[in-house]
Amino acid sequence: MKRYIKLFLYVLVGAQVITACDKDFLDEEILDEYAPSNLTDLAGMEASLNGLYNRTANFQAQADRQGWLAAWQVGTDVIWPAEVQGIEVPYFNYELLNPLDEVAGRTWNWNYEMINNANIIIANVENPELEGVSQANKSRINAEARFFRAYTYNFLATVFGGVPLITEPLTAPKTDFVRASLEDINNQIKIDLDSATTYLPVIGEAPHIGRANVYMAHQLAAEFYLRTGEYAKAESHADMIISSGAFELVSERYGVKAGDPGDPFSDMFHVGNQRYNQGNTEAIWVLETENPSDVPSGNAGDFQHRRVWGAGYHNVPGLIPADSLGGRGLSRIRLNNWVLHDLYEEGDMRNSEYSIKREFYFNNPDPKFANIYGTKVTLGEHTLADGTKIQITPVDTIRRINPYTMKWGHFDPRDVFGWGTWKDIIMMRLGETYLLRAEAEVMQDKPGEAAATINELREARNAPSVDAADMNLDFILDERARELIGEENRRLTLMRTKTLVDRVNRLNSYSSLPEGLRVITGLEDKHLLLPIPDQEIRLNKDAELKQNPGYN
Repeated sequence: MKRYIKLFLYVLVGAQVITACDKDFLDEEILDEYAPSNLTDLAGMEASLNGLYNRTANFQAQADRQGWLAAWQVGTDVIWPAEVQGIEVPYFNYELLNPLDEVAGRTWNWNYEMINNANIIIANVENPELEGVSQANKSRINAEARFFRAYTYNFLATVFGGVPLITEPLTAPKTDFVRASLEDINNQIKIDLDSATTYLPVIGEAPHIGRANVYMAHQLAAEFYLRTGEYAKAESHADMIISSGAFELVSERYGVKAGDPGDPFSDMFHVGNQRYNQGNTEAIWVLETENPSDVPSGNAGDFQHRRVWGAGYHNVPGLIPADSLGGRGLSRIRLNNWVLHDLYEEGDMRNSEYSIKREFYFNNPDPKFANIYGTKVTLGEHTLADGTKIQITPVDTIRRINPYTMKWGHFDPRDVFGWGTWKDIIMMRLGETYLLRAEAEVMQDKPGEAAATINELREARNAPSVDAADMNLDFILDERARELIGEENRRLTLMRTKTLVDRVNRLNSYSSLPEGLRVITGLEDKHLLLPIPDQEIRLNKDAELKQNPGYN
């Protein structure tokens, strides 16, 4: 399938560097395009839709910049930066965040690539001259593309505010974009969500189990209406999922490791258990991934989640990568003390040893480690059989034997080094749906209903029940951390709820940290939005693309 046309940044990047050269160089010849004329039948439409899933997965798989995923977690209320790569530095040293920021640029480009690809599909499927495709398929294809357009515009609105509104395919350079109002962006999202919630099929009736279903649209709508302050609508969309009968909170052991030590919550995150048709009754949207050795092109790239979240324990003498430890990590980020010591209550299975790895045992079978093999890794000196001494220091607890979520644990003996990850990505699940409904109930001043919603979730997680008096937005965000650590884009959540500054200052602001960790500095209210990428502003030579307040 041909590659996608990208927005003006990519189309015009050559113009930026050769403006002093012969003008013939500016005559564009598109040699590799994905244009409306390419989509004239059902097979082409389905292939183009599959491309949207591939691009969605690419957001998770930017291996050239392993700090990319970390940037969406560090400098929030739950994470310390540890093994820093560079791209994420402005997201905890906020005074460095400016319009040249790479994360902001990549975010802008990824979303607009998705939007343009969705626009191409929508334009073609709505073309009155399209023949050979039934009306039912036209409606489904249109709704599926509009779901992704709503998804990406909601992302853009959350992190940038008002942005250029593009609803037609771009197949040529354009240099006169202007920012639409946030109201206009939101109105377009509503139009697209109305289509998606009307015409997408129920789960199990899509062309493939991994393709869009109507509950994905309802989940997105619930989040969207929370952002726009239409809380009754948000509650209604979340309730449509919960009351549908299609999903159920996982409260019993199941699947590939049901006979091993574990618990129902951790079962959802084992390879072979993550999908709806593998027994995960909470799975609303899962991006499926296969080992490319088994299924050619089975993944969209080299996901870095395990390297970002998992500890670099393999750097400790006597420890080697193992399935029980979640494979080889690098600890780009570290759970902070609030998460590890204050967040969870006793008995909550989301804090069990199967969900958060806190203890390590020497597991290297090499004879030189024979006398410590199987013993617990503790701080201090350990003497090997040959008299060699190894030291485990407090610094090791930062990124080598630090506690970490096992949600991204993954080990394949064919890839002990751990470059690739063939683990599905759970994009939406029922646990979050309950949290969205409870948030909507809190924001409507319905604490009793919110407590009841939260207690349904907590009962499944073996956590103590709560009362109406406990219910406020702060509690909901705490509960999101308990339930969704390692899953949600935490920065996006705190930007959506406008709580980033307050929660970071209360829960993750330290004047000093152990060696190997960085203090969060420079956080201001302006950081509730990202800067509009400078390159976009400069390339947009025929109109003003205004910068967000506070960024120069």
